[in-house]
Amino acid sequence: MGERIPEKNTGFKKWWNMMRPHTLTASFVPVTLGTALALPSGKLNVLLFIAMLVASMLIQIATNLFNEYFDFKRGLDTEESVGIGGSIVRDGVRPKTILNLALSLCFAAMLIGVYICLESSWWIAAVGTVCILTGYLYSGGPYPIAYTPFGELVSGLFMGVFIIWISFFIQTETLTLNCILISIPIGILVGGINMANNIRDLTGDKEKGRRTLPILLGRPKAINLLASLFAFSYLWIIGLMVFHVESAWVLIVFASLPKAIQATRLFHGRNKSIQLMPAMKATAQMQTLFGFLLSLGLVLDHFI
Repeated sequence: MGERIPEKNTGFKKWWNMMRPHTLTASFVPVTLGTALALPSGKLNVLLFIAMLVASMLIQIATNLFNEYFDFKRGLDTEESVGIGGSIVRDGVRPKTILNLALSLCFAAMLIGVYICLESSWWIAAVGTVCILTGYLYSGGPYPIAYTPFGELVSGLFMGVFIIWISFFIQTETLTLNCILISIPIGILVGGINMANNIRDLTGDKEKGRRTLPILLGRPKAINLLASLFAFSYLWIIGLMVFHVESAWVLIVFASLPKAIQATRLFHGRNKSIQLMPAMKATAQMQTLFGFLLSLGLVLDHFI
């Protein structure tokens, strides 16, 4: 049997699906964690937290839209493609509309960034500009990052590590070793979401000339690497507790371990994109649970 073609979206669902809402945890988990790390400083600005959260999500949605636009322009997306928003090839949205919306969201994020800078530091403007530019270059420009083996690294750094650092810095006006160390597993898991996506799309990406990391490694090794990244993230948390960087409350993240095991198992024995959608979903859920549980552990350590 052939792969099932996703149904066409209409009305509000068309615009909602365009944003790929299931991916947005990669934005608000790092912002939440970076803010939770700032609690011991006693400097918690709720409006700054909300502004950072909204700006980060706008940039990620814009990145998704850029991806939708440029993949269509390069002939990579078809009506049968799995895992895409499908706004152009299935829902009939004009490509120019997608591009203009992405640019508008970037502009809105920049306006919010001005407020953040006024409340913290203008250095944030430089960092934010680089983040927006990276979101564009991820799928745009002559050499898209998404078509190279560096997609996981870039997404982990910019959508994981750097967002945590910025979220912490705008609250505390400093950057600590604790913040840097605790950002590492989140960056790894955000990169893991990207890797799960590339494992799912391996066959189609290879046919279309992409050179993603899973294509270079091959599916079995890529799955093993993803499982290793999961394991490393949990071991890193144990290390933070053992070396007294954080308290034992951070071990609450192990409540997400069953989801990591589920995600790994769902990748084995499946090759078609539609079959791998549950594995992709479980990977994103695992990152969300891990990040929120880690944030909860920090909050509990502060108040108990």
